[in-house]
Amino acid sequence: MKKTIILSLLLIMGGLLPIMADNITVNGTNRSYNVYAPKNLGENRPLLIFCHGYNQDANWMQNNEFKNNNVSMEAVCDTAKFVVVFPNGIDKSWDTSGDRDINFVKAIIDKMVTQHKIDRNRVYLGGFSMGGMFTYHAMNRIPDLIAAFAPVSGYPMGGATANANVRPLPILHIHGTSDDVCAFSGAQPTLNVWIKHNGCPTTANVVSNYNNFNAKLHKWGPGNDGVEVRLLELAGKGHWICKEPQVYTGKEIWNFCKNYSLNKTSPNVSITSPNTGAKYISFAPSGENLFPDLTITATADDPNGTVEKVEFYDGSTLLATCTDKPYQATLSGAEAGKHTLKAVATDNDGETSTASVEVTLQAPTTLGISGAFTEGGALPAGWTTYDSSERRTGYSNGYSQGCRVLQFTGSPRGFNYGLYFRNIGGKAHQGWARYGLSDGGTTLSLAPGHYTLKYRICNWNMSNFGSVEVNIEKRANGTSIASQTYTPNINIGNVASNSFNTPEQQSMEFDVTEQGDYVIAIYAAASEWSDCIVGQLILTADSFSATSIRQVRDIQSEPDAAYDLLGRKVTVFPKGIYIRNGRKILGKQ
Repeated sequence: MKKTIILSLLLIMGGLLPIMADNITVNGTNRSYNVYAPKNLGENRPLLIFCHGYNQDANWMQNNEFKNNNVSMEAVCDTAKFVVVFPNGIDKSWDTSGDRDINFVKAIIDKMVTQHKIDRNRVYLGGFSMGGMFTYHAMNRIPDLIAAFAPVSGYPMGGATANANVRPLPILHIHGTSDDVCAFSGAQPTLNVWIKHNGCPTTANVVSNYNNFNAKLHKWGPGNDGVEVRLLELAGKGHWICKEPQVYTGKEIWNFCKNYSLNKTSPNVSITSPNTGAKYISFAPSGENLFPDLTITATADDPNGTVEKVEFYDGSTLLATCTDKPYQATLSGAEAGKHTLKAVATDNDGETSTASVEVTLQAPTTLGISGAFTEGGALPAGWTTYDSSERRTGYSNGYSQGCRVLQFTGSPRGFNYGLYFRNIGGKAHQGWARYGLSDGGTTLSLAPGHYTLKYRICNWNMSNFGSVEVNIEKRANGTSIASQTYTPNINIGNVASNSFNTPEQQSMEFDVTEQGDYVIAIYAAASEWSDCIVGQLILTADSFSATSIRQVRDIQSEPDAAYDLLGRKVTVFPKGIYIRNGRKILGKQ
C-alpha cells in the first residue's frame, strides 16, 4: 500500500497520468496498446496513433525509439495536450492489405472518444517501417477518419496507389538516406503518386540544412483543399527513428499534423483542370511557338458558409476573379517555362484556401523523350500504353508486370532503363506505346517543317525477333502522317540482369505540313506476346517550312511502298513528288 501511495504522489507531482497498457476486443480478438495522456487534457483534444515496425512492439516503440535523454513523446504530448496511442500488431506485424488492423484503428478511435473525449476530426496516424507501410494502406481505407498521415521509413513495397475517391491527404514522410532495410530511393516514387492525386505542384520547395541539421525538407503544395505533401530527408540516417533535439520525429509529426482537421472551417478549393504536371511542348521557329490557351477550372465550397470569390493567378499575376460559378479563368499568350497556376477561394468569414498546379510549357528544337525513363516499375508522364487488355497512363507506378519502365543491371548493357510494352492478343496495332495522348498529360505541337526521330529499340522476350512500327499520328483522329517499320536484332532475354549490346540507332525523317498536335506511336508486331523495349527516343526539328524535299532518288528500284500526294499507293512513278516512310521524294523518271 505504501509503494502505491508513493507512486501516485510521484505521478501527481510530475503532473502526468501514468503510461497505461490497455486492451480491446476487435472482431473477437483481444488487442492491446499503450496509451499516454497528459494531466488536465481537457475535451476535444487530438489523437495520434503510431504503429511500430516489424518484430517490434508498443513498449519498444514508446520507450526506445521515441526516447532519449533530451526529449520524449510524452513531453511533446504534455506541452501540446494530445493523446498518443502505441498499438500492438498481431505477431509483431501489421495487415497491410486487408481490414484486420484497419478495424483495430477504428476501435482505438472509438475507445479514445469514450475514455478521453478526443476530437474525432483531429485523429492522426503514423508508423515506422512496416507501420509506415500500414499507414499508406490506411490512406486508401479510412481517409475520412484520419486528418493527416505520417509514415516513417516505410512505404508499400509493391508500389503506391491512390484511390480516385479518396480526398486530398496531407502526408509527412520521414526517411533516412542510408536506410538499408527500406531504401530511401523508394520514398519519392511513392510520394509522386500522392503528389499527383492531391493536385500538388510537382516541383518541391526545398529547405536545406533544416533546423541547422543535416536534413532537407521537401514541400509540395498547397494542392487541392490546401494540403501539402512533405518529405523530411535525413542525410546519413539509417533504418531508425531520428531522436536528435534538432529533428525529433515526434515533434516533427505533431507540428505537421496539428495543421489539419476533418472539419476545417476554411473553404475547400480544388483545381480540376489542367492536371498538375501537365506539359505543353511546342516545336516552332524561334519566337513563333503557339502554346494553347489554358483554361483553368476550379471547384469551391465552404463547410460553414458561402464562397464569396475565387481568384486565379499565374504565379503572382492575377488572371481573373470569379464571384459565381463556374469558377474558371484563361491563361493566354504564356511564355515557355514552368507556371504555377493558383486558385484562391475566400469565404464569407474572410478565410481563404489555396489550390495550385504546376504546368510546363516547353519550346525545344530537340526533345529527349526517353530522358524520363528513370524509374523502374513506373509509366512516365506523357505516355499511354495498351497491351490489348490493359490501358495504362503516366505518371503512374508500382507495376511489377505488364507495360512499364524496366531497369537493367546486366554488364555490359545497351541502356540503363527502357520502356517495355507488349501485344498479348496478337492483333495488328493492339499492343502499343504512345507519347502525346491527352490522358498521358502531355501535348506535342509541331509546326510545319522537317523532323528526325532517332530511336534505339530491341525485343524483350522474342528470340526470333519481332518487327516494330513507328508512326507519327495526328492527335485529333489518329491519322498517320509518317511510318517506319524496323525489326530489332537484339533480344534481352526476359531477364533484367542479362547482358546486351547497345541497339543501333535508327532515324526516321518526316515532314509536317500542317500545324497541329501530334502523337508518337510505337506498335509491337501483330503476333501473340510480341514486345518491344524503347531505350532511346529523341525528336529533333531540322528545319521549319511547309515543303521539305530532302532527296531526289530513283524510287523505281526501291521495295518500300510509296504514295502520291493524294495518298494513293503507286507502283509506277512518273516524274513527280511521292511520299515514302514519311519523306518527300522526287521521282526522276
